[in-house]
Amino acid sequence: MTSQQEPVLASPLIVVVDDDAAVRGSLKFALEIEGFVVRTYPKGDDLLDDARRADCACFIIDHKLPGMNGLEVVAELRKERIAAPVILITSHPNNAVQQRAAQAGVPIVEKPLLGNTLIDRVRDAIAHPPTAH
Repeated sequence: MTSQQEPVLASPLIVVVDDDAAVRGSLKFALEIEGFVVRTYPKGDDLLDDARRADCACFIIDHKLPGMNGLEVVAELRKERIAAPVILITSHPNNAVQQRAAQAGVPIVEKPLLGNTLIDRVRDAIAHPPTAH
């Protein structure tokens, strides 16, 4: 009999949640070029419905999503005791979003995603994951 286990990932798994297919595709491409394994979702609910979400090294989540917003997705992950680092991406975050993200320990990278800022933030988040309380 053969086992149906998922293969062991040699590279860190990054999960991207963004409702814009072009953004998802470009982030997937850019992250894979950097050596990451990438899984994408168009909505937070899709991520939360996937039992494989706990194997992620870092989440990149858009704040403006259909249904629950990015910070609500983060709250659900934390309720499930998934402590992998999260990076919130958004355009022009208002003060309330900035404060809520800071309280949740979630850095924000503003769109448009130019240069290596996001990749650098991902590498740093993986190298220095949050400590469990």
